Amino acid sequence: MQTVDHKDILTRFKNGDLGREQAAALLTGAHPDSEARHAPLTTAVAPPRAAVSQPPPARALTTAPAGGGPPLPADGYAITALHGRFPDADGLDAFWHTAVLGGRDAGRRTSGSPAGAGAGAGAGAGAGADDFDAVFFGLTPQDAALMDPQERLLLEVLWQTLETAGCTGARLDTLTAADGEPRAVGVYVAHDPLGRAAVAQAPAGDAPAAAGAGVTLPARLSTLLDLRGPGHCVGGGGAAFLIALHQALSALRAGECGAALVGAVGLQPGPARRHPQGAEGGQGVGAVLLRPLAAALAAGDTVHAVVRATAVAHPGRRAREAAADRLARRALAAAGVTAAGVGLRETETTVAATTGDTGAATGLAALVRAVLQLRHGTLLPAPGDSSAAPWARPHDQSGRELPRRATVAVRPTAGSPAAHVLLEEPPRRGPEPIASGPAGPAAASGELVLLSAPTPEHLAATARLLADRVLPADAVEHGTQDGRRLLAALARELRLGRAVRDCRLAVVARDTGELGAALRAFAEDQAGAGDQDRADDRAGAGGLDGAGDRAGAGGLAGAGGLDGAGGLDGAGDRAGADDQDGAGGQAGAGDQDRAEDRAGAGDRTGADDQDGADDRAGAGAGGARGSVRCADLRGAQGPGVLFGELPETRAYLAALWRGRRLDALARLWLAGVDVSAADTAGAAPVLALPTSALLRRPLREAGCPATDGPTPS
Repeated sequence: MQTVDHKDILTRFKNGDLGREQAAALLTGAHPDSEARHAPLTTAVAPPRAAVSQPPPARALTTAPAGGGPPLPADGYAITALHGRFPDADGLDAFWHTAVLGGRDAGRRTSGSPAGAGAGAGAGAGAGADDFDAVFFGLTPQDAALMDPQERLLLEVLWQTLETAGCTGARLDTLTAADGEPRAVGVYVAHDPLGRAAVAQAPAGDAPAAAGAGVTLPARLSTLLDLRGPGHCVGGGGAAFLIALHQALSALRAGECGAALVGAVGLQPGPARRHPQGAEGGQGVGAVLLRPLAAALAAGDTVHAVVRATAVAHPGRRAREAAADRLARRALAAAGVTAAGVGLRETETTVAATTGDTGAATGLAALVRAVLQLRHGTLLPAPGDSSAAPWARPHDQSGRELPRRATVAVRPTAGSPAAHVLLEEPPRRGPEPIASGPAGPAAASGELVLLSAPTPEHLAATARLLADRVLPADAVEHGTQDGRRLLAALARELRLGRAVRDCRLAVVARDTGELGAALRAFAEDQAGAGDQDRADDRAGAGGLDGAGDRAGAGGLAGAGGLDGAGGLDGAGDRAGADDQDGAGGQAGAGDQDRAEDRAGAGDRTGADDQDGADDRAGAGAGGARGSVRCADLRGAQGPGVLFGELPETRAYLAALWRGRRLDALARLWLAGVDVSAADTAGAAPVLALPTSALLRRPLREAGCPATDGPTPS
């Protein structure tokens, strides 16, 4: 029997010439299959390998509860959200429309410019870059003015990407690293060189300026968004975004994070126009969210595409074309795919016709083009072609249907590396019905919809966006079963997918038509305040008539000033509120009426009287079904009426959700309790919703009274 050198076997395994089972059989002396047994061995030294990112076959992080077991392994990493702005395209729908037309009718745009720009043709990602919603991100206008425009744009798109994935609220805590740390989201960004003129002109010792000058961009963004994963910043160059993507996959593979945000921004000088050779200045900004495919499928995430492999390397002194071809071979070998199985190749050349030269965002634009073609099953016009074409799925020799695949590559330039990414369309799954809502008497009680924002103005604008884009008045039939099912899914998505802010809204509705009418009425009431004094009263009191004195209401806008809404009269004090005997035995008491009284009315006589309950909650609208109750907690002191970190509190709130004590939950929500995290039982698909409204104001007037109104989007 031929003696086999272990080093040769390992070399062949690393080069992809032997499979895992074949190599194991040869190393252990077991009987390998005939192909491996008769394959000739070689002692040639393998050439230097490019860095290749290949998904592990067995390890996949999951958001399933502890003890539930990991999901079945699945190869690859899912793109669960993507967001972008490019020339003539303020969103992916507009980008697709522009690309399909091959540059014709470029002036058609989606409503609401994310960059605060006008709707004219030629406006790009950087148009209106000096308009920024500092308040939304907890910054002062002066702090925001010291940030580089690229940093502000990245901050917006990273947040919007997380919101698109439904991961700015309770779900964010389920994205854990291998050691169990929650909110473990890596931040990897690519950008052109940042200008520091504003920082250099800042006064000595200015904290924001010092932070901006000495802290990397991912660290700054992670701090603002409270993300606890690793991060890295990649400098300029066309391949910068793909390199950042490659690094993010390495962190996911190592278990350093449960998800990774990868963003890029490029603001090239010159007009934001397309050019077949990419000679004109271009603009682009966007981001993707990555998760292990198995975890994404188990959590019900939307999977836009699957990253099968990436490869990155410097060409050295080799010819650039040869280096690019080498990376392509490495990426295909890592995924076990032949070149014949790839139906689309996106490069910096194909992108230039759509976006121009977008610098560090070139790889992002190429990836977005590829993902959208996979999603739509349509091949965009190549440079010089006139129209898009259907993209048929390939088949193997036996006739079995194969997934569509695409490569995204940026060739090396002087002093910069090359990068190659292999994408695949997501696994085909049957239609996932919207989770059905409650039946019988529970359905008649409706659904509790919770919404929050940093200011009353943001709250009204977000309510309007939600009503207009999800609940159009002319497309909803009141009382239909589909309307109730959509309402249940929408209410759940807002609870689990959105961050909890200080200005809050609660409404109980039976169907989407009722909810849409309530949200529109609320938004119109806020917008029609007119009188500045009255508007100030509404901001201080959450829009509640007769509750305008914020100091007198404890900053809770008539929500009971802690005594009236938090259940603290009946439960004693904050510590006593967590005592299960005083709170009805923590659902063990079984008396749901008593639980409701203690949660919502402090065990007061007459708590079930609707008029009295409405007054305590500061409902303003009467608290009847379909009416909006709201509160402004910005002036509240202390941690709130219940300490949410205690397991007893979480169990108590979960009992209220199980018992459908919607009025009690609404009152606790308006009094400052985060009731959303307690309602996490069961799996449900992520429901795509419009992102929160951003109200941008010109930063050139930072420190001076604003003369321009906010630009909502």
